[in-house]
Amino acid sequence: MSDKKLHIAQMRSPLGRVRGMGSAKQGSHHWWMQRVTSIALLPLMLWFTLSVATMGGISYAETIAWIGHPLNAALLLLTVGIAFHHTASGLQVLIEDYVADEWKRTAAVLLIKGACLLLAVLSAVAVLKIAI
Repeated sequence: MSDKKLHIAQMRSPLGRVRGMGSAKQGSHHWWMQRVTSIALLPLMLWFTLSVATMGGISYAETIAWIGHPLNAALLLLTVGIAFHHTASGLQVLIEDYVADEWKRTAAVLLIKGACLLLAVLSAVAVLKIAI
């Protein structure tokens, strides 16, 4: 950097130096979705944990019947969908914060979103196959 440009950069305020380098207007939405999915997962995971804890020692057929119950199947589908959305969103934040190269960051985010989508679909299909 030339001395003149360095001098001009030093005279700018902190706001002036970062102007034009701000958010793409998606940061607050992403932040809110993380909080909303966290709050939604609290009762769902509590329900799931208590349900599994009380099913100790039941047979395979009873487990299939439990999954096949419409309320349990719906809650399982909700849990799977929200959990994988929350996971993909959280891992995206980590990658965006710690991966410097643009192409590596983009590839990693796409890979994570694709893997979470694939696992969510496979989980949903498994629940639906049992429930229907």
